[in-house]
Amino acid sequence: MTSEQPSHALDPGDASVGPQAEVDSPVARQLQILSTEHWSLLATRSLIYTESFSRVNMFFSVLSGAVISLALIAQAGRFGQTFLVAAVLLLSIVIFVGIATIARLMTVNGDDLRWVGGMNRLRHAYLEMHPELEKYFVAGWNDDARGISMTMGLEHLPSPSSLVNLGHGFQTLPGMLSVIVAVVPGALGALVAVCLAAPIGTAVAIGAFAFLLLPAVLT
Repeated sequence: MTSEQPSHALDPGDASVGPQAEVDSPVARQLQILSTEHWSLLATRSLIYTESFSRVNMFFSVLSGAVISLALIAQAGRFGQTFLVAAVLLLSIVIFVGIATIARLMTVNGDDLRWVGGMNRLRHAYLEMHPELEKYFVAGWNDDARGISMTMGLEHLPSPSSLVNLGHGFQTLPGMLSVIVAVVPGALGALVAVCLAAPIGTAVAIGAFAFLLLPAVLT
């Protein structure tokens, strides 16, 4: 005897059911689009970090080259007028490169906050589709200041006017670099004062003033 196929059996070629139907569902397409955008933002953040480190390395290369050049000129010219002119020119270039690097790092950090806010918005969309996954999310899922701080790991910091937040600012690349760059105008001011036969105390005061002035302006 032959058994007949049940009338309710599914046709294997029916595209309205099975894995293919799940892939073609609106929710699946939305998740695919959102995840693609998420990975795009992650790649953009990676490029931002690469540019930041490249900029900092370029500044240190210029600074090292200027210091080595001044050392060679000092051996040949005995800290004479030639050394003073070269020091003013080279250290001025170093100051310009340093300030330009800090300005670019600040712009890059602003862009990074924007991408973090975008990824938080995407996580919010994930939770709208599957709210039961909220307990598994470590990063923030809102694009407000609290959500971005949560993703960046800064939610533990107090108000921006506190000393703790100020100390954290000097741990960042722009903050650390601003202190290093400020040494250059300080050294240049003290050097010019010494070459102009100013007393040592006056040269130190001029150097300290120039050192403190640049971070204050940048802040």
